[in-house]
Amino acid sequence: MKPPKQSQPSAENPEPDFEQELEEVERSLLSLKERYDQVQRDRQQQAQWQQRRDQLKHNKSQTPDIKAELRQIQQQLERLEVNLESQLFSWRSLKKPFWQVVRFGGMGVIIGWILKSYAG
Repeated sequence: MKPPKQSQPSAENPEPDFEQELEEVERSLLSLKERYDQVQRDRQQQAQWQQRRDQLKHNKSQTPDIKAELRQIQQQLERLEVNLESQLFSWRSLKKPFWQVVRFGGMGVIIGWILKSYAG
């Protein structure tokens, strides 16, 4: 009789890790697409608000209504600026490069000390 086949441990089978990484990449890509669409919408809206602001500024008569609208437009433009600047960088996107710099920079320092001790 043959012993029953045992499934291989996950350490020997890289497929579950690959599937998880692939799902994470897909989620990141979807998030990036959503962010790109949001940035495009915000830029269009920003251009429209700026155009409207310029029209109002060139208006000869500055009535209180026009001044109030200008203040409102300025607030909208500031909000859009914050939206455009936010979420461009996050710790999650910088985590891997950061640790690679730490690891390889540390290795470079250690190798430099070793070479200096042999040369000196």
